[in-house]
Amino acid sequence: MDAGTKDAATADRAAAGQEPEPPASPRRPRLAREMTLLAVIGVLLLAAIGTGAAALYREFYSPAAFVERYLGLLAQGRAADALAVSGVAVDSAELEAAGLPASASDALLRRAALATLTDIEVGPEQIAEDGTIRITATYHAGAFPGSTTFEVQRDGWLGVAPTWRFVRSPLALMDVSVKGSMIFEVNGFELDKRQVSPDGVDADPLAPVALLVFSPGIYSVSVDTKVSATRGVAVLSDSPLANVPVDLQAFATPAFVKVVQERVEQFLTSCATQEVLQPTACPFGFVVQDRIVSPPTWAIVSQPKISVVPDGAGWGIPATEAVAHIEVEIRSLFDGSVRQVSEDVPFIMSGSIAVLPDGSASITVSGSDQR
Repeated sequence: MDAGTKDAATADRAAAGQEPEPPASPRRPRLAREMTLLAVIGVLLLAAIGTGAAALYREFYSPAAFVERYLGLLAQGRAADALAVSGVAVDSAELEAAGLPASASDALLRRAALATLTDIEVGPEQIAEDGTIRITATYHAGAFPGSTTFEVQRDGWLGVAPTWRFVRSPLALMDVSVKGSMIFEVNGFELDKRQVSPDGVDADPLAPVALLVFSPGIYSVSVDTKVSATRGVAVLSDSPLANVPVDLQAFATPAFVKVVQERVEQFLTSCATQEVLQPTACPFGFVVQDRIVSPPTWAIVSQPKISVVPDGAGWGIPATEAVAHIEVEIRSLFDGSVRQVSEDVPFIMSGSIAVLPDGSASITVSGSDQR
């Protein structure tokens, strides 16, 4: 429409008593575009917030994150923090319900007894029929690969975030039987049976001791004392509230065998100083039917070669040969003649050894002559 036509239309509207038509506004299309853009931004923002919340949940508040955090604490050696995770610590009632000794010691639930835990991978969550969530994790405990399935359930809320706990404690129990020593090591951490047994100083040397351990974990049990030693054995604890038996036999150290050899030689040499035919409490002697003219003299001409073997709660000395020598003058009851006796007296000796609470050894020797 040209200017003349437009002016005529305006005049016609005025003559008819109508308001003039307002001019068209250029701002309306721009506002519509801005509102559309804001709507799109809002949708994207909500999507980003949802995605972030989901990622945050998976990373920090999901059941898998709960399990991974527990395993991470073990991997870092933070035993006290791992024990404080919900559902880890156990009481005597829970132990008894699982068929485990209620008096189990917690001496190994510490940093010094933990071995390395690496290559941790936490698998997907599986919801069981009872509503609990099962999660399987794989790892390397020391050099050994392993996997453990944990059961997790809701424990409450932290604000809007859920919290979790273990349905069954991931602790396990090692039933350790060590023969040949009251002292042993677990992952280099030294224990005395008398310290961890409920019987204290009266602990039976042959009775196993129950020790709580973290699961998963690798535990190397060994003996390395002046008296006895062993290469040890490694066991993998990979099941919650499981009983892991460990049976270990220690053997006498060369240093201990040497000490026993010296003690036996000293004992036999002391026996040889007795000027009697049958030295008291000694494994050799000499029998005559006639009378002796003067006290006999003894000497040990061949000392026994000692070995030491496990024998129940103590140690044994297997039968071994030795030779004593006697010099004595004997008067015949028949004709009164005197003869000089110079004779080797072979004998067999054996013995038992008890290691006393103060670490000293008590050796008992027995034997008989071979004539």
